[in-house]
Amino acid sequence: MPGHGWPEVEPERVEEVIQVKNRWYVLATAALSEDRLRVLKHGETFALYDRLGNIKPYGLGEEGLYHEGCRFLSRWELTVNDRQPMLLNSSVKEDNSLLAVDLTIPDHYENGRLVIPRGTVYISREQVLWRGVHYERLKLTNYGCSLVSLSLAWQFEADFADVFEVRGVRREKRGMQLPPESQDSLVRLGYRGLDGVVRRSCLKFQPTPTRLNDREAYFTLELPPKEVVELSVAVACEVEEQAPLILEVSEAAAQATGALAALRAQAAQIYTSNEQFNDWLNRSMADLGMLLTQTPYGCYPYAGVPWFSTPFGRDGLITALECLWVNPDLARGVLNFLAAHQATREEPEKDAEPGKILHEARLGEMAALGEVPFQRYYGSVDATPLFVILAEAYYQRTGDREFLARLWPHVLLALDWLENYGDQDQDGFVEYQSHTPMGLQHQGWKDSDDAVFHADGRLAKGPIALCEVQGYAYLARRSAAVLARVLDEEDRASRLEKQARNLKRRFNQAFWCEDLGTFALALDGEKQPCRVLTSNAGHALWSGIASWEHAHRLARTLFSEDFYSGWGIRTVAQGQARYNPMSYHNGSVWPHDNALIAAGLARYGFKNQTLRILTGLFDASIVLDLHRLPELFCGFKRLTGQSLTLYPLACAPQAWASAAVFYLLQSCLGLSFSPDKPQVCFIHPRLPEFLKWVEIRNLRVGQGSVDLVLHRHPRDVGVNVLRKEKEVEIAVII
Repeated sequence: MPGHGWPEVEPERVEEVIQVKNRWYVLATAALSEDRLRVLKHGETFALYDRLGNIKPYGLGEEGLYHEGCRFLSRWELTVNDRQPMLLNSSVKEDNSLLAVDLTIPDHYENGRLVIPRGTVYISREQVLWRGVHYERLKLTNYGCSLVSLSLAWQFEADFADVFEVRGVRREKRGMQLPPESQDSLVRLGYRGLDGVVRRSCLKFQPTPTRLNDREAYFTLELPPKEVVELSVAVACEVEEQAPLILEVSEAAAQATGALAALRAQAAQIYTSNEQFNDWLNRSMADLGMLLTQTPYGCYPYAGVPWFSTPFGRDGLITALECLWVNPDLARGVLNFLAAHQATREEPEKDAEPGKILHEARLGEMAALGEVPFQRYYGSVDATPLFVILAEAYYQRTGDREFLARLWPHVLLALDWLENYGDQDQDGFVEYQSHTPMGLQHQGWKDSDDAVFHADGRLAKGPIALCEVQGYAYLARRSAAVLARVLDEEDRASRLEKQARNLKRRFNQAFWCEDLGTFALALDGEKQPCRVLTSNAGHALWSGIASWEHAHRLARTLFSEDFYSGWGIRTVAQGQARYNPMSYHNGSVWPHDNALIAAGLARYGFKNQTLRILTGLFDASIVLDLHRLPELFCGFKRLTGQSLTLYPLACAPQAWASAAVFYLLQSCLGLSFSPDKPQVCFIHPRLPEFLKWVEIRNLRVGQGSVDLVLHRHPRDVGVNVLRKEKEVEIAVII
């Protein structure tokens, strides 16, 4: 995804710069890291609150209610007796459907006399997002023995800033704020964008406020002893005249809970002997459910909140691969969506070429106007081979030949892109170089401007052939060969297999650095290797392009003290020229990166190392808020008795980080599927010491399903079938 580290810019200009040297980044301010935000999302709407449930407008804060790339609330603050209530507790419900905040009123004095002692009035604050509407319900309970009189107010503003403005872009010209409208219990705040689209925030309060204007809803309340008073508000995000239906808060909450439960019911359920591991599993499944967004082509996992709540090709593909065994429907939605948006012609301003798979799609005013290039942008070198890989993996998981036949023309277009556009100089390797000055400079998953460099720290110049991308291209051809045989195209299958073999041979010759025990990060435009110790090389294990002898050496390298932090494998090893444990891509730890490496280690039989990665990330989940693995965290060495160091701008939740636990578990269990039988196979299954047993329910296989339990024994893992529907074969290779 677009990187957001710290470019070299003039300090006095930092608030005005977002694109530097062809790189888009997220502006960093101290305010962003001072408070861990609470996140809700549904569909094209997401909200960032502080722990009290407020949205504060201070500085360049990211808090807000966003819909289709625009901020519909930039301020939303609750006060009681003109003061902020005291926080007792704040938590997002386990299924992510609701933010629940417990508050009380601090000591309240009038004329020097204490009239409401703290702890007398309890405030329950609940917030829900559902179909473009923010719902909020307050319940105030007087636990005192006398009548309590108080005032309560919501202050609100709507700046209708584009998400890229919030990220730091200074626009030369904005649209026009419309005159506010208010009557009785209703306020409408509006904005006409430069794209001609009218966007409105419609606020509806219940009961009718004592006083209402375009910035505040004010109530005077009387609370008898032991009585409860309830207030509610709905904030609808209207685009043009499309006003969402406003429900009662309880109905919206019930529908949100039901929708998430329905999504979860489609997937396999996993239970283990370790409640802390269950917490990680449950939060990860809930985060995936929240990030899933319904499209005309099926559900798509939006990449992450806040900055990437939109479809990303690479992220969606890897997320779908990670949780394919749990929920194959997700992969089907991703493949459908990306096939529908596959490039059909050359458009240099979008880095688009025939057959190329989408990098990113954006709604919003600035994207529509072309002020940012991401309305539909194709600057990703790896999404196209990953698309082919997922297509084959989905077939292996489901045996859905009918879907494969419909998808096959898109797979062929992707293969044509690899051969005709991906290999820019026809040397057999896939390279990238942006064709637009507004595009991304680096187009692999590490897309920071300093992510590709030489041993002495010099930045590499393109066209650049990334290590991991050659592996993806190799696996894509092998995957396509499998699909070609399913469709009775034997000649094509043989040709693809030959191409894959040749690529593997040339890759191991050109990229291997014997003295370093790793593959080079990349080949630059002069075909000089970037001899740097990076996690990219671990992806060569995942794809299977590494030779057996090189794989053994690389496995040892990845677990050296310079690489492995104790929490996970760093993106760049300690001691390298640009190593920085606080950087976005040059020393941090990314859960999805580690999950792919762990799968690669398992592919070559290094199960102990796979278990080690699972254990490190599990330990991280224990100390993290809500047991939620973020997009990344800092790569500082793990110290006894200390927690990990957070990266202040990481997305949380983030799709491929949320899905990592499922891929890690699959790798440890050696879980695979055969579409022909149908069959579930466990190849050399292993469980970590902290798991005595794992139970998997409703694992769909072909037209049937199974419930299984796996028990850890001293030397192996036993598999017992609890329930089996229709003909499903279970195979275990110890």
